[in-house]
Amino acid sequence: MKKKEAILKVATVLFANKGFADTSVQELARLTGVAEGTIFYHFKNKEGLLLAILEKTRDEIVDQFERFFENRPFNSGLEMAEEVVSFYLYLAGLLEDKFLLLHRHFLYRFSESNPEFRKNLEAIYNCLVDIFEKAIVTGQEDNSINQDIHPRKSALILFTMVDGLVRFKNFNLYDAGALFNELMLTCRRMLQAP
Repeated sequence: MKKKEAILKVATVLFANKGFADTSVQELARLTGVAEGTIFYHFKNKEGLLLAILEKTRDEIVDQFERFFENRPFNSGLEMAEEVVSFYLYLAGLLEDKFLLLHRHFLYRFSESNPEFRKNLEAIYNCLVDIFEKAIVTGQEDNSINQDIHPRKSALILFTMVDGLVRFKNFNLYDAGALFNELMLTCRRMLQAP
């Protein structure tokens, strides 16, 4: 593994689990086996490192969903929406540290004053909501999803519901897997055409 990739990987785990303030460059250098100067060479500072992680996270999530959609036929938009929900939960487990990082409060504090953080967070969440919206629009086109619901607003509600379960799981508040069947039933009731 290249040094830059190792730094990104270890920093993601540290930021996700310890937070930004409690992660030191010294600890990161020790765990990756590189000099602190190497970290600053690749990423000007800790904020630059965090921005690089956000960019990489967005790219990885988009790539995973693109592969998910490749050569995957759906019988309806409703089925597509249900599969997107299931895949999102799977992906949150696969990329657990990245999703935990996305749920950390310090990212949102940074985004209040730093346009780059805001831009990256918006890009991540917009691409995810776009995927949910695509399924809803597809379902409205094939009449499997209610025509009366607003696609974007419904996608935001659906995403928020699913992501909320991921937060429960990531912070060990509740076994999100125990709610899977109820989640799917609720999604179906919310979206299904009458």
